[in-house]
Amino acid sequence: MNYQMLRYILGQIFKLEAALMALPLLFGLYYRDAGVMPILEVMLPVGIAGYLLTAVKPKNQTIYAREGFVIVALAWILLSVFGALPFVIEGAIPKFIDALFETVSGFTTTGSTALSEVESLPMSLLMWRSFTHWIGGMGVLVFALALLPNGSAQSMYIMRAEVPGPSVGKLVAKTQLTARILYGIYIFFTVLEAILLKLTGLRWFDCIANAFATAGTGGFAVINDGIGGYNSVWVEVIITVFMLIFSINFNLFYLLLIKQFSDVLRNVEIKVFFAIYTLATLMITFNIAPMYHSFSRAFRYAGFTVASLCSSTGFGTADYTLWPGFSQTILIILMFCGACAGSTGGGLKVARVMILCKSGVSEIRRQLNPRLVSTVKLEGQVVENEQIRTQGAFFILYIIILFVSTLLLSLDQYGFDVSFSAALTALNNMGPGLGAIGPTGNFGEFTTFSKLVIIFDMLVGRLEIFPILIALMPRTWKKA
Repeated sequence: MNYQMLRYILGQIFKLEAALMALPLLFGLYYRDAGVMPILEVMLPVGIAGYLLTAVKPKNQTIYAREGFVIVALAWILLSVFGALPFVIEGAIPKFIDALFETVSGFTTTGSTALSEVESLPMSLLMWRSFTHWIGGMGVLVFALALLPNGSAQSMYIMRAEVPGPSVGKLVAKTQLTARILYGIYIFFTVLEAILLKLTGLRWFDCIANAFATAGTGGFAVINDGIGGYNSVWVEVIITVFMLIFSINFNLFYLLLIKQFSDVLRNVEIKVFFAIYTLATLMITFNIAPMYHSFSRAFRYAGFTVASLCSSTGFGTADYTLWPGFSQTILIILMFCGACAGSTGGGLKVARVMILCKSGVSEIRRQLNPRLVSTVKLEGQVVENEQIRTQGAFFILYIIILFVSTLLLSLDQYGFDVSFSAALTALNNMGPGLGAIGPTGNFGEFTTFSKLVIIFDMLVGRLEIFPILIALMPRTWKKA
């Protein structure tokens, strides 16, 4: 373990978090609210600590996969701890565990909340809460790679540990330039959504906060009634479109920029993703139409909700816990599947589900004909056996964590639907679940122990299991 490089990169992340707190600070100064001093009381010490940790640059800047996993895991945990402090200092969320729950939910773009109402929060802290979605969506370390000069030659290990999906590669030769391209696309769509929302008549604060939440596929609302509280079809349409946009692999947007349209059109994952969205929307629409006595209204609610759960955003305009069991079952399936690899969305990812399904079919063929040489292909390329084993191991660990978490959460005396959906929504970074934690509920009544379990699941889900588990292994910390 290269401890000096670990110290140096974490120091850079501390400086970055302090700099990012400047945005909610500006909102606090503009609205003259009570969040200004709490933000400053955290921002300054974190920034100073960052400068002290980076004062001496390590001579040995070599990092490998082990350091990459540990750096990502520690960075996300420490970012969340420091990010929670302004809420506690101001008194907006008095209990640290609730503030940590809220901040981890923000950074991991889960969108689950322990708050029963949010409009009483100072505007600066409300903006910081939404901004954590945007920071965590693409990945704070990817952001650091895009901004910091003289990045490590092995920085791809950091990107691979943080960017969600079965595989991560460089768009161009340099990792730093790849990170800049990704964030350029990310910023462009965020700004575009905010402008379009402003055209519907929303105040700028709501436009920016909702754009942050959509871009990160997070789902924190800034009004108590959520997106449905705006009572605007156009707001729902715009957010639906951008939830789907941010569910797409960002590599495809780069291919569009360099005019490789044929590669985009041949992409199988995006076709499967939109086929799932369309089919789920139509099935739910027909299923719930009798409830609303209007096909168009049912289609409006179904289209938004399916986009919200496919993308793992978690926004709500209707209480789907009141829908028929058939529709709720479809939504649970969507929670498992999630968005595309390389997007800001959560879930297993469509590409990973495709690999798992194809490898299962391939194994069935081999059982029928042992001499058959059967390969798994994705996007026209053969998937290596090592990649298949990795995805199989990931899925096994995913299922183990899901059911162990469900068992632990059941100690809170909730029913299976609440315990299971709480673990599922946390592990897939979805936001709402079923029953008491549905679109109109919250996680405030859970015990401290249960909140810690959910916090662990949210971090494990966002970092796709391996970084957190590797960081917890004692042998990881031994010197090579």
